[in-house]
Amino acid sequence: MDGINFMIHPLADVQSSKIGDNTKIWQFCVVLEKAQIGENCNICMNVFIENDVIIGNNVTVKSGVQLWDGLRVEDDVFIGPNVTFTNDLIPRSGQRPVSFLETVLKRGASIGANAVIIAGHTIEEYALIGAGSVVTKDIPPHTVWYGNPAKQRGYVTKSGILLDNMFCDAAGEKRSLEE
Repeated sequence: MDGINFMIHPLADVQSSKIGDNTKIWQFCVVLEKAQIGENCNICMNVFIENDVIIGNNVTVKSGVQLWDGLRVEDDVFIGPNVTFTNDLIPRSGQRPVSFLETVLKRGASIGANAVIIAGHTIEEYALIGAGSVVTKDIPPHTVWYGNPAKQRGYVTKSGILLDNMFCDAAGEKRSLEE
């Protein structure tokens, strides 16, 4: 394997040799042969990672997530428990598309528990998707989205401070998105 120092639980089925240093893969995970996982990642139990998936460094994937072909996850991304990704807008049993739509999670994005991310969209840097949301469009950087369908509800700084539409925090203080 690529990584020198990583932890794979004995009850995980990891077929890929492209696992970065200090990555942890917990029990009941399946990682297919061509998947790529960066350094310092935490892949929690019951995660499935298909072949055409690329995961950057310092990524957390919580339990119950399936990462399907076409997913690109940049560094420092958080994927909450039971997040659902799609990769085919017109799925049919026994009919595999020539290629799957690419979905991209940019650096520092966070996806809340049970969110659904429809295929072919990009969630930009440091955006925050609330729990249970359904994402049906591209998401701009540093924005907060939730609901079904997800709608923009405010902004979020790089460090995770929620801001309203006037870029003010809960105390009414104007903040920079780069904080």
